[in-house]
Amino acid sequence: MASSAGREAAGTDGDDVRLIALSLSGVVEVASEGFDFRVGGRGFVWSYPERQPGRPRVLRTDIAVLYVGDEAEKQALLKGEPELFFTAPGYESWPLVLVRLDQVDRVRLTELVTDAWRMRGGPELAPQDLAQESSPSKVHPPASMRQDVGYQRPSPR
Repeated sequence: MASSAGREAAGTDGDDVRLIALSLSGVVEVASEGFDFRVGGRGFVWSYPERQPGRPRVLRTDIAVLYVGDEAEKQALLKGEPELFFTAPGYESWPLVLVRLDQVDRVRLTELVTDAWRMRGGPELAPQDLAQESSPSKVHPPASMRQDVGYQRPSPR
């Protein structure tokens, strides 16, 4: 019994990502077959669109693409916890990591998603973010207005 309790504590999924992301101020969920969350029009966590040659892309809700801010943070995560974080072709030059959701517990996932949200502009939109638990409305713009991957370069400060 102890082993099943430990397994439940360790693994998360797309529903956990959704609950965490939607608890943050200013978050918009973009219509998707998986999950796709933005703040201020900038993606901070979304389902991994796996691409295999000669096959249509498949949205993997067991893997999250997470914005990490810069190359130094990306490399620290990739080298420090390779069982949890990885990258894939097409992601090498972006400040993004892929997260195996079944390998991360809820506390750590909350930290990762919240940090990504902050780096993408969360506090600028709502400085009282975590002091108030708001439930932002879901907005589903037409597919023609969505970006395929959900990532925008940070604007220079």
